[in-house]
Amino acid sequence: MIHLDGELARDFLAESRDRLLSAEEDLLSMEQESTQGDEELLNRVFQDVHWIHAGAAVFDLMKIGDLAHKTETALSIMRSHKAISTPDGIRILRGATDRLRDLIQNPAASNQADIEEVTTALTGLIGVGHSASPPRPDGTRIRVLLVEDDFSSRLVLQTFLSKYGECHVAVNGREAVDAFRSTLEHGQRYDLICMDIMMPELDGRQALRQIRDLEKEFGILSTAGAKIIMTTAMNDVKEVGRCFHELCDSYLVKPIDLATLLSQMKSYQLLQ
Repeated sequence: MIHLDGELARDFLAESRDRLLSAEEDLLSMEQESTQGDEELLNRVFQDVHWIHAGAAVFDLMKIGDLAHKTETALSIMRSHKAISTPDGIRILRGATDRLRDLIQNPAASNQADIEEVTTALTGLIGVGHSASPPRPDGTRIRVLLVEDDFSSRLVLQTFLSKYGECHVAVNGREAVDAFRSTLEHGQRYDLICMDIMMPELDGRQALRQIRDLEKEFGILSTAGAKIIMTTAMNDVKEVGRCFHELCDSYLVKPIDLATLLSQMKSYQLLQ
């Protein structure tokens, strides 16, 4: 976890406020102008909320992350056309972004905030019994794709991740995209991808974008796709933001703290 009084946290909170303002404007436009099915607006709002959801995990903002995740799930269902957005649904989403803005204004107290009312409304919107990510059957091992061009970093992570599942390796972004496409074509999926950012041929952000496009092509809900953790030596908030914009789930700075990686895997319910 990165402390809330640091520069990285201040930048995250400032951009979160800007993104929520943009999302609220888009939702208001959808409500007022009867454009509830506007895919471009839905995509923009989804990306803004996902950015907040992913960033909240970095700073241990649990309630903000939980609320953003449920909002993201509702938007993901709308984007996949599995549910038709209605004026009532848009109002629920506006209520969720309003509540997120309140929590962002006072992040230090956000983990003690009451978000039950808005999350209940979102659950009703998502649908009873719906799960963006089906629970993992007991005893099954996860499938991991490790994308890393540095031998030493690759060896450390491969040794660690192999304890918990089947771990495949790609040494650049192009190999990662090809491996991901192949698994989908054969009816399989990766549960976790650890992706370096700076790589030859195709960098991590470009590979991330193409992997998310493949999931969309195969009809996989954004919130039910592979969990993608970006790894890099660059502690740069702008690079963090770019990765979140491309819909990564988290971000770890090298050298990777394996205990933190394990904690993130558990938070994604990849491990029992």
